[in-house]
Amino acid sequence: MKKTNLRHGFIGLCLLLFVFVAASVSAAGVSLTFDHFYDHEELSNALKALKEAYPQFMTLEKLGTSYQGREIWGVILNNPQTGPAKHKSGFYIDGNIHGNEIQGTEVALYAIWYLLTNHGKTEYATRLLDERAFYVIPSMNPDARDYFINKPTTYRTGLIPRDDDRDGLLDEDSPDDLNGDGVITMMRKKDPNGRFKAHPTDKRIMISVLPGEKGEYSYLGEEGIDNDGDGFLNEDDLGGYDMNRNYGYNWQPPYVQMGAGDYPFCFPEMRATRDFLMDNPNIMGAQCFHNYGGMILRGPGAMNLGEYPRADIQVYDYIGKKGENILPGYEYLIVHKDLYVVYGGSIDFLFCTLGIFTFTNELDIDLFNIHSLEQIADEGEKTPEERQQEEMLQEFYTMFFYDNVMLGETHIDWEPYDHPLYGEIEIGGVTKFGRRVPPLFQLPDTCHRNAAFCFFHADQLPLLEFDTVKVKKTASDLYQIDICIKNTRITPTISTQAKQKKLHRLDRLHIEGKNIKLLAAGNITDLYRGTTDKIETQGNIIWIEKGIPGFGQTNLRLLVKGKGDVRLAYDSLKGGYYSKNISLK
Repeated sequence: MKKTNLRHGFIGLCLLLFVFVAASVSAAGVSLTFDHFYDHEELSNALKALKEAYPQFMTLEKLGTSYQGREIWGVILNNPQTGPAKHKSGFYIDGNIHGNEIQGTEVALYAIWYLLTNHGKTEYATRLLDERAFYVIPSMNPDARDYFINKPTTYRTGLIPRDDDRDGLLDEDSPDDLNGDGVITMMRKKDPNGRFKAHPTDKRIMISVLPGEKGEYSYLGEEGIDNDGDGFLNEDDLGGYDMNRNYGYNWQPPYVQMGAGDYPFCFPEMRATRDFLMDNPNIMGAQCFHNYGGMILRGPGAMNLGEYPRADIQVYDYIGKKGENILPGYEYLIVHKDLYVVYGGSIDFLFCTLGIFTFTNELDIDLFNIHSLEQIADEGEKTPEERQQEEMLQEFYTMFFYDNVMLGETHIDWEPYDHPLYGEIEIGGVTKFGRRVPPLFQLPDTCHRNAAFCFFHADQLPLLEFDTVKVKKTASDLYQIDICIKNTRITPTISTQAKQKKLHRLDRLHIEGKNIKLLAAGNITDLYRGTTDKIETQGNIIWIEKGIPGFGQTNLRLLVKGKGDVRLAYDSLKGGYYSKNISLK
């Protein structure tokens, strides 16, 4: 869904001043380009090649298979020399959950490539891959992706056969490539009572008529015929389920949320995704890629969920607003307030069930209408005539873009066709590559900037350090140990949502050593007076109920009996594992 404003127009105009060449890369025998869209076979080969070139950093897992039998790939990136993946705060990326929103896969692949090929070359990539673990599903919907890239038509949904028109048959009336040009575009018919007319200076463009104004054309929908003889066209298309309405939180049945499926996680692609997420509980940040409109979205997805906890919103705001600078023209928005209501979506499942700070980016801003956007004002202030003039101007510059920037590649002129039901019609219009996906010259920019936003978010996951450790001997074998554990990033080690709903285990501090016994522990409430609040201990373990806040610290006082080497280990499920060795003498 598209959202435009003056800012988008200005940024879009700036972007058009640049010509983006393909980002062609070659490293360790792997050559990738980001000037085209990878079908499933190409994506599989690229992932396998990266795995072979960087076995020390990359794990490639087959998470499952789609309905049509294509692999659903999961990638784990980690530098084992700096610790196991699950001892680090993890970041998750997925793309292409919707079959007609394909460029998220290229962004995910670019992010994988960038980290691998730049580790040891740049400080930023090296530090990220050393400090974090990355979990990526480049394509959640490989079936519909291959249809988009290799077949005439496109599908948003998964492709399990469904009876959309309830006639007892499955997928028997899909769009048809009537004129055999390899793409499916639109049909129009001359109609004096139609709702559209041709643009006065370009007959290829259709403009809405004013109330009482004589029409010239009616739209008839996508190319197709009545395959099943029921008097309707294209009413039982392939598939029909929406994976991003099938997550197991705030799910609603299909009569409330279209495409939701029979029950949460009922589809093979969704079960594979769920299991990957559940198998890696250290994931603390996530990015899901959709298109289109240039948005950085956070939840809630539906009004019935209320608002997220205020402390968690502060984390979202910090990252989301920085994202507007990383992604010029994108806006930081809330799903149900600024887009539409989503039940059973990924953004709420990941945050509300797993405690993962999650964004959904609607990729790519509108480069087509950048001139006419300057004319946009409040719709409520316009007359129908003014709105029609704006539409004419907008469509004119869109066609100018197709002709002079896309060089005619994504628009097909209207041509006559003798339709078996409608008689004389015309077929033409914008192809699938002229709608929701970026022009190929823009694709490298889409990949790099959105990967950069992922990296910024990943860099803002919890990163702890033992800021100070002070040991004071109080008796022959009794020691007071004061510890300050600091979080140098905005994200806390446990979200407020997770604490309130008890979504996962709390952080804990282990005191380890031969013949070492923890006698008592407390939170230091006043560093100057040395006052403490008692903490209940469990053997040599302290449970840290509040975790370590973002850009904050926790100060602890321990009373320990024993002598010798002691290991202090702070173990946070989503914030990482950190240790400090001290000696009691």
